[in-house]
Amino acid sequence: METQRRRSEFSLRWQLLVLLLLAGLSLLFGSTTHLTLPVFLHVRLPRMLGSLLAGSALAVAGMILQTVLANPLASPNILGIQSGAGLMTVLCAALFPTAFGLRIPASFLGAFLASMLVLFLARKVRASRSTIVLAGLAVSQIFSAGIDLILTLAPDSLTGYTDFRIGSLAGTTLNRLMVPGLCIVAGLLVALLCARQLELLSLGQRQAQCAGLDVNRWMPGFLALASLLAGAVISFTGMIGFVGLIVPHMVRRLCPGPLMKQLVSCLVLGPAFLLLADLLGRTLAAPYEIPAGILLTLAGGPYFLWLLLKGKGHGA
Repeated sequence: METQRRRSEFSLRWQLLVLLLLAGLSLLFGSTTHLTLPVFLHVRLPRMLGSLLAGSALAVAGMILQTVLANPLASPNILGIQSGAGLMTVLCAALFPTAFGLRIPASFLGAFLASMLVLFLARKVRASRSTIVLAGLAVSQIFSAGIDLILTLAPDSLTGYTDFRIGSLAGTTLNRLMVPGLCIVAGLLVALLCARQLELLSLGQRQAQCAGLDVNRWMPGFLALASLLAGAVISFTGMIGFVGLIVPHMVRRLCPGPLMKQLVSCLVLGPAFLLLADLLGRTLAAPYEIPAGILLTLAGGPYFLWLLLKGKGHGA
C-alpha cells in the first residue's frame, strides 16, 4: 500500500508538470507566430482556460459514468449524452436566438435526459456492457438526426455549426467562459465532495446498498452531475469527444488507488490531454487550424474499438 501511494503521488507530480508545460506552450504558440498583447489576452488565454475547464469536466464526467454504469466503454459522447445536449442547444438557439443564457440549462437538460435513458436501459433491459454502448450509439444517431433536421428547417439558428458539431476551442472568449466555468467548478467540487459515495458505487449496486448507500438516489444524482459537466462544456466547445473515454483509463493505469486520487488525477490529466490536442491542431498545419475535436476523434476512435474488442474477448 505504501509503495502504491508513493507511486500515485509521484505520477501526480509528473502530471502537474506536464500540465504546466502544456499550458505555457498553449499561451506561447499557435497558428500565428506573431504574439501581441491582444492575441494573448483575447485568443490564447481564453483557449488555455477553456481547455483547463473542458478537459477536467469531461474527464471527471467520464470517470463518473464509467463508475456508475460499471462500464469501461462509457463516456458522454459514446452514450449519446453529448448529442442530447447538442440537440437541446440547437433547439434553444432556433426557438430563442437571442437568449444565450438559456443554452446552458438547455444543454444540461438534453444531457440529463440522455443519461437517464441510458440508466433506464441498463436497469430495465439488463443489457450487457456492449449492448448498452450500442444502444447509446443508436440514441446518439437519433439525436444527431434531430440536430440536422432543426438546422435544415432553421439554417441560421446556430452560427459556426461545423465547429460546434466537430468540437473546437476556436472562438472561445472570457465572456463565454464565465457562466459555464462557474457551473464546471461547482460540479467538480461536488464530485470531489461525493467521492466516497462514488467509490461505494464502484463496488457494485448490491455491495453499495449493503454499505448503507441509497443507490436509487445516488445513481441518478451522479448521472445529473455528469450531465451538468458535459452540458456546460458543450455550451462553449461544441460536441467535443473522447476525452471522457480515454483519460479515465489513463488515470487508472497511472494512479491506482482510492477514487478520490483518481478524480484529482482527472482534473490534471484531462486538461493536459485537451491542451495537447488543441496545441497540435493550431501548429501542425499553421497558419490553418485543425479543430481539436478531429484529432481527438482520430485518437479516440481506434481506442474505443480496441476497448470494445477487448470487452468482447472478456464476455462483456
